[in-house]
Amino acid sequence: MAGSSSVLEDGSTLSRIDRALFRVETVLALFGGLAVFGLMLLAVASVGGRNFFNQPLRGYVDWIQFAMPFIAILGVSYCHRLGGHIRMDILVGRLRGRALWLFELLSTLLVLALMILLLWGSWAHFGRSFDLGRPLWSADSSIDIGLPLWPAKLVVPVAFGVLCLRLVIHVIGYARAFATGVERPVAVPLIEDAAAQAAHEAEAVSGFEEDAR
Repeated sequence: MAGSSSVLEDGSTLSRIDRALFRVETVLALFGGLAVFGLMLLAVASVGGRNFFNQPLRGYVDWIQFAMPFIAILGVSYCHRLGGHIRMDILVGRLRGRALWLFELLSTLLVLALMILLLWGSWAHFGRSFDLGRPLWSADSSIDIGLPLWPAKLVVPVAFGVLCLRLVIHVIGYARAFATGVERPVAVPLIEDAAAQAAHEAEAVSGFEEDAR
């Protein structure tokens, strides 16, 4: 199941790298959000053009195809840093101490290995689409209006590369936690229980109420 998490910070090198990478992840997630907003504006333009001028936006489907990687991929590492992905806590929630950190370390290593393979494959896919010798540097394009597809294909290895860096940080964090036996390590998502989540939600709501006043 999905859960809320907190990430502890301190003055260590690992924590500083974590915070620096999180700023990059935040910018990428922002671009993903802007892509969603832009696609919404295109939908308004297409529907409005069809209803009022009998002329929908030309190439609307092509623009959707182009925007999908930005929407689906750019926020992946940001979500992973916050522990927001779907996970099964039935077993993991029962583990404590070194057993928990060992499980997290092994599972993160497996995910990292998978992401390295996906990074390699997505980069090769981008390479087949990018050609400096062709117009707009594109070896392929969309069907209707001929949008070059290589920028959308480049987004995938970029996002996967950032996620691989995030996973490396988590591997180091979990390995340090397993070696030292610390209960709350830095630079890794610490999954919170329902009571902690409720307390944070109440704190956030009270903050909004104070701002409104």
